[in-house]
Amino acid sequence: MTHSTKAQTATQVADPASIETFLIDPDHSEVGFSVRHILSRFRGRFGSFHGTVKLNREHPEASSVEFVVDAASIDTRQKDRDAHVRSGDFLDAAKYPEIVFHSTRIQRVSDDRFDVIGQLTLRGLTRDLTLPVTFHGVARDPWGGERAGFSTEIELNRKEFGMVWNAALDAGGFVLGDQVRLTIDLETVRQAQAGAA
Repeated sequence: MTHSTKAQTATQVADPASIETFLIDPDHSEVGFSVRHILSRFRGRFGSFHGTVKLNREHPEASSVEFVVDAASIDTRQKDRDAHVRSGDFLDAAKYPEIVFHSTRIQRVSDDRFDVIGQLTLRGLTRDLTLPVTFHGVARDPWGGERAGFSTEIELNRKEFGMVWNAALDAGGFVLGDQVRLTIDLETVRQAQAGAA
């Protein structure tokens, strides 16, 4: 049986009651990136984001995720650079305030690794994207709640989302690389089910 068939079968047999809702805890999560700058790399992060994981523990392939990042919340630790990245040369955050990813299907790779397939909308452009996600399991926190952890790392070509700005170097080449390395570490909190005691 192929991964695709397994995913379809899991989706078909999954009991809706087995779907649990986990909300991203932004205080214990991180959305970061890095990109080549001349001879090194500079790093940044997004300070504001939210999202929901609909988790099926028995059939993880029947799970889903919706993730939204506030584009204007970018932080590269340099005020002028932040303003430039928010501008029309890059994120154009005033016109496109949200970066959105939503899954369309999930394929199991191993016991704790999954390909989360979906669509990323950035700067008004939507592209198909596969996120290689590691599932770190579910644990009970000291306050009686349950938390689930996820992480992913992927490289995106910024030009595919209309971010083509660059500056030539006198010795050849350009100031910025095209590939942006994105790293996401999420801790999520299980929500009480409707009708639960």
